[in-house]
Amino acid sequence: MSEAYRVDVQITAPVYDTEVTDRVADAITNVFPSATVEQQPGELHAEAHDLEHFSELLHRREILDTARGVFFDTRQGDRFSFTLKKQAAFEGVVTFSVGEPDELGEIHVSVRVEEPDVESFIDHIAPRTQDGRPIDPDV
Repeated sequence: MSEAYRVDVQITAPVYDTEVTDRVADAITNVFPSATVEQQPGELHAEAHDLEHFSELLHRREILDTARGVFFDTRQGDRFSFTLKKQAAFEGVVTFSVGEPDELGEIHVSVRVEEPDVESFIDHIAPRTQDGRPIDPDV
């Protein structure tokens, strides 16, 4: 059964004087290919309405449990947020930034879930796992 998800994803990333703006934009679109990116003074703002490719990257790296922890730890009402390392994102790799800020900068992501609800959406993009493998909730 395919459920309709309605989400609003806001992405921001600083652009430092030593960086090429297009490379920072590539870091965003490598992880969020459907994002529309706009340049602002000193940073990029992007907006997307799905996290399908991001979810594929989480599955590929087998970091679903880590992702779920980050998402549920930051959940506030109908929102959750997370921060990614910019250099890893440029390589098309999802690496969460926790603790000390990354020296090469970070990509900040805020997700607002309109439908169905935050928990269901997190289960969709980062399903529960057993022994490192996703558990199908319909089984």
